[in-house]
Amino acid sequence: MSDTHPILLAALTGLCCSLIFSSIPFGPINLTILNEGAQRGFRWALLIGLGAATMETIYCAFSFTGFSSIFDHGIVQAFMQLFGFVFILFIGFKFLLAKSVHVPTKLDAATEKIETRIEQKFHPHSAFMIGFARVMGNLGVLIFWIVLAANLMARDWVDADSFAAKAACVGGVLLGTNIWFTILSFVVSRSHGRVGEKTLLRMQHFSGICLIIFGLLQGTHIAWQLARHNHRQHLREEHLLPASTNTDSNPN
Repeated sequence: MSDTHPILLAALTGLCCSLIFSSIPFGPINLTILNEGAQRGFRWALLIGLGAATMETIYCAFSFTGFSSIFDHGIVQAFMQLFGFVFILFIGFKFLLAKSVHVPTKLDAATEKIETRIEQKFHPHSAFMIGFARVMGNLGVLIFWIVLAANLMARDWVDADSFAAKAACVGGVLLGTNIWFTILSFVVSRSHGRVGEKTLLRMQHFSGICLIIFGLLQGTHIAWQLARHNHRQHLREEHLLPASTNTDSNPN
């Protein structure tokens, strides 16, 4: 039971994170599914989501395995937690203050160039490859999973030393992203394009609020860690003071 507990925790962590963060940012894939699902039906939108989920899972697996040795260093963990806190708050306020569905970021120009090169090279015509290629060219997805993987391993929600725990988390991400894209494809195909921009904008504002709350929780956790560290440091100093006092008072 003790061996399966961290694996179960990692799987649930991957599932919850993928469900939350796949549904929050209305990025290129979600908007593609909204447009294509309304025009071409459930099956086409579902295959786009399946391709996107596959590539996102690959990025997730790369983040957990390719950078795990770097995340072992305490300084790197602290930096990534602080960067994640600032990054999530920044994106949250971007979504909350947005006046249109598409929120431009500095990564957009680079992402568009990469997406264009990938589409020119692979010429994706199938629905699966459209979703796969668009996530492949999206730098924001890779950066997001690198930051999130560092935070999850720093908090021991995913055991950094256990390959099984990392695999379970990646499996949870694959399941969660496919669940979300399936739900979105079904709703869009049944609505027949009646999801208006105002509705999407409200959902985007709600997503921004959720991200801000998550970022504040992250900041609270960082502050709590700093306070606990300072408290331990203070206790060590208090234990050292009597010893130094006794040494000074002893002439020998």
